Amino acid sequence: MHLNIFTDGGARGNPGPAGIGVVVKKEGNTLLHSFGKTIGVATNNTAEYTAVIEALIWIKNNSPLPSLRLREGADMVYNFHLDSTLVVNQLNGLYKVKEAHLRDLLLKVRELESVVGGNVSYAYIPREKNWEADRLVNEALDNV
Repeated sequence: MHLNIFTDGGARGNPGPAGIGVVVKKEGNTLLHSFGKTIGVATNNTAEYTAVIEALIWIKNNSPLPSLRLREGADMVYNFHLDSTLVVNQLNGLYKVKEAHLRDLLLKVRELESVVGGNVSYAYIPREKNWEADRLVNEALDNV
């Protein structure tokens, strides 16, 4: 089974009030779950990492759902789509993570990846193709 996970994070002021958006879709582009929320004051990069972390936590907590059960011998595939080239390249190991607080977030991502298992990939997509997650970020921040 494949899940496509669209995540976005943003801060108004950078740093400033920050929020995240997560959209999880099953094969065939069927919406499985979506949510947005505020995360306090943060930078854009912190919000981007937090969105990935929150998506992985949701997957971990909801893996017993029938819609996420695997058939025998199948591997779960998690395709993450982000509109931050910096964070995608850091998650893929192409760029070093120099800031200590972002390194801590990267370690949390790696820990959660090992808990959820399967194959996890991170890909850059343009913001206009990440509009659903972006909308959830803005809705959360508009309601602060």
